Amino acid sequence: MSADLQAKIKAIPYWYHRIELPGGVITPGWAPLNPKSYGVPDRLDGHRVLDVGAWDGYWTFEALKRGAKEVVAIDDFSDSLDSYTSVPRGNWTTFDLCKEALGYTDAQCSRREMSVYDVGPDELGTFDTVFFFGTLYHLRHPLLALDCLSSVCKKWIFAESAILDDFSPYRGGLGKGYPEPNQLLMEFYPDNQYGDNNTNWWAPTLKALIHMVRVAGFKDVLGWKLMDKPDHAARCRGFAAARKPDAPPIPGL
Repeated sequence: MSADLQAKIKAIPYWYHRIELPGGVITPGWAPLNPKSYGVPDRLDGHRVLDVGAWDGYWTFEALKRGAKEVVAIDDFSDSLDSYTSVPRGNWTTFDLCKEALGYTDAQCSRREMSVYDVGPDELGTFDTVFFFGTLYHLRHPLLALDCLSSVCKKWIFAESAILDDFSPYRGGLGKGYPEPNQLLMEFYPDNQYGDNNTNWWAPTLKALIHMVRVAGFKDVLGWKLMDKPDHAARCRGFAAARKPDAPPIPGL
């Protein structure tokens, strides 16, 4: 079984997520760099979770491992990885392979190819928790996306994005970002200025990310960086976690 699974995994040209599967099999992706840095509680018992930009499904399956009763995964596979590879992100091949290997049912996790701008209670219902990882900076309209997610979120949101605190392509690259505290700004990339990838549209400072989440209808927003002194642009990431006004505090934060 594990040999057959490994052969299927190897036949796929690119993996983003590193996912542990039965039999000691691990997919060859590189993300997430540090799962604990995302601030997601150890337990999500009984939660209905929305995983935005799910791709291979690491956080979909992780939510189920942490006790979620149901996860809905959405993604839009219309873009490529970057101009160097021109490898399309494909469809749900990797997600479905991992889901089958892990033994999850459609009732536990379903997936839909859809834009985040189409998210709403009439379309998907409501969710206790929303994951919004690695997606914001790929969006032409990030505040609209956060408004859409707020419309379906009953309790908590967890977001992750490229941030400008330690990196700016306009200011000289790594180590030449916007380290001063409380800078509420974003950079706009009309072409491929960020990472030579024309699907990267915006990057905020961490402070801007925090306030973008806040104005979408959340409170007690906490923000933090992946690391204090990142050694690569891909590690220049920031996180935000927040709750709806009537929701309980997020455990551990």
